[in-house]
Amino acid sequence: MKADLHVHTLYSKDGRTTLEELVEYALLRGIGCVAFTDHNEFVAYARLKDDRRIIVIPAEEVSSKEGHIIALGIDRLIPRGMSIQETIDLIHEAGGYAFAAHPYRWWSGLGERNTVQYPFDGVEARNGRSTPSANRRSEALARRIGKPVTAGSDAHTPRHIGEGYVEVPDGARTWQDVVEAVMAGKAVAHSDSRHLGGTLKYGAKSIGEWMLRGFKKM
Repeated sequence: MKADLHVHTLYSKDGRTTLEELVEYALLRGIGCVAFTDHNEFVAYARLKDDRRIIVIPAEEVSSKEGHIIALGIDRLIPRGMSIQETIDLIHEAGGYAFAAHPYRWWSGLGERNTVQYPFDGVEARNGRSTPSANRRSEALARRIGKPVTAGSDAHTPRHIGEGYVEVPDGARTWQDVVEAVMAGKAVAHSDSRHLGGTLKYGAKSIGEWMLRGFKKM
């Protein structure tokens, strides 16, 4: 089974994908499971958790003070703006697992030092919106520190869904099965990468959105 473990919906401030579009595009691309990782939001899961067409993992992309953290398998909203350790602790209290999101990404990644220093449960090894170099380094870092890996498209619009995913055993039937496979090291990470043109567009877009937010990070 293919599972895209980093997908945004319109409940992210910078997302444009409706829940119906998400399911439609995921199924078209052979994705059997998705994790809703909206920025500092936990609304989408409740609205699609009973959908029988696709497995949905309760998740969130949390903005810690130092960078983004993926929370998988949580049962509540994790507040933004906390330290890395506080964020990890809250994710664990919510029954979830904390993954360092795109650690080598300028602006929102945690960086190698933080990823190694703090007790993350795993590393996002591949991300469809990261550069080839950043993805290679993330994979190598996960191997070096012996942590489970995730991967995702980081799609903010429907057409990018499925550009990153993990492969897990086909026997998975629930989101708990998928998360268990990830934590057991049975997930194999795949993704496209963003090259120079896309990176420049992303940088310009990020700076523009930052200015519109009153110079506050996402």
